[in-house]
Amino acid sequence: MTDLSFRVTLGWHGQPADGEGVCIIGTKRLSYSAPAEMGGLGQGANPETLLLSAVGSCYSITLSRILKTADLPFSRVHVRVEGSVTGFPREMRFTTILVHPEIRDADGIRAEEYTRAAQRARDRCFIGSVVRDSLDYRVGEVRLTGP
Repeated sequence: MTDLSFRVTLGWHGQPADGEGVCIIGTKRLSYSAPAEMGGLGQGANPETLLLSAVGSCYSITLSRILKTADLPFSRVHVRVEGSVTGFPREMRFTTILVHPEIRDADGIRAEEYTRAAQRARDRCFIGSVVRDSLDYRVGEVRLTGP
């Protein structure tokens, strides 16, 4: 079995409330700051949306693999991810992450199979497995759009 490693470089400038950072992933630069709702600049990404992005991107890849393996037709998978944080500002913690997949060019007659595939993707998503024991991580609405 092979061990894998991943690297991200980050830099922060300024104080928590008025600072901003840069995240470098490969050759891509992504700016980030604390969310405005938490007293930050609210510019670029923030750690909370980056966590949702990590879960959602892993979920979308996993769901597309499951759909392909199950021979369920699709052309695209779009995922809307919602997260809830409680206890601001002293004892903050994520309480919920909901993934809402939209499967394009799906066979509507097989809707139950798509719904089961969406749930299996939640169960098999590697990044989701990192968070699912510490919060309510589940599949919300599964939307199918036809050709």
